[in-house]
Amino acid sequence: MAQQSFVVSDRIPAPARNLLAVLQNTLKLPKAQCMQIIQEGGVVVNGKSRTKSHHLLEAGDRVDVQWLPQPVQLRSQGKRPASLETFSVVYDDEDLLVVHKPANLLTVPTPHRESRTLLSMVSTHLKRTGTGEQAYCVHRLDRGVSGLLVFAKSIAMAERIRDQFAARKPERLYVAIVAGTWSKDHGTIRSYLATDDDLNRYSTNRSDEGELAVTHFAVREQWSDASLVEVRLETGRRNQIRVHMAEAEHPILGDPRYRPQQATHWAWPYRRIALHAESLGLEHPKTGEPLSFRSSWPKEFRDFQRLVKR
Repeated sequence: MAQQSFVVSDRIPAPARNLLAVLQNTLKLPKAQCMQIIQEGGVVVNGKSRTKSHHLLEAGDRVDVQWLPQPVQLRSQGKRPASLETFSVVYDDEDLLVVHKPANLLTVPTPHRESRTLLSMVSTHLKRTGTGEQAYCVHRLDRGVSGLLVFAKSIAMAERIRDQFAARKPERLYVAIVAGTWSKDHGTIRSYLATDDDLNRYSTNRSDEGELAVTHFAVREQWSDASLVEVRLETGRRNQIRVHMAEAEHPILGDPRYRPQQATHWAWPYRRIALHAESLGLEHPKTGEPLSFRSSWPKEFRDFQRLVKR
């Protein structure tokens, strides 16, 4: 459903009827935000998507804006803002695409069928650049988590990469800032993850009630009331790291679901989870070549470290 619709007025002079100028004038938004909406396929003119800012409109054209930058929507809806940051490309070839996902962006739509997701943005990028027709998601990051994700450009390549994940081949390294200090510098957490009626995950020792989840961790730094932890996944279950850290009594800062009262810190005011997918290693699905990627820390992590080290 369009967030806003309007008809182009004949009062707008013909030279000023390019799509970007009309959006700026109508929506009262900065040029950069209007450009973002256009380039990500958020504008439909007379039933056709238009992704060129210089597209000329005619008086009487109907313009449907499919989504608005989140803070603009939230002024009237009273919900918390989402990041306006977009993804960045880390690696791109004819078979796969590795990107950096910002926090507060869904990887794929939920049953609510959100139009603005990483999957939709990556698919639009492939079509706009002529480097692919469709993106296929092979693994996910939670909305509040940032870091590396790989997309396939065909069903065949997606299945090969998914096979690697099923065989636990990809190397996935995360960094997390958690509450409290650890009594040991490394360890392994192993449990079976089950889901309750509210879709929260929890650990059980019974294999018939949940999925096996294995998390390896090592403490990189410890401060007076928080720790920087390196996490390696042996399995990749939904909310696995978040559940295991919380059940170890060291919830990830900013986590609104698992021990949220304990997952707070004066130096972490951000509306995101302090979890970042820092590195990813896998075999190229076609050539078998080993690939390794690394993503630098988000600014929130750097600022937190600077503040607590004072």
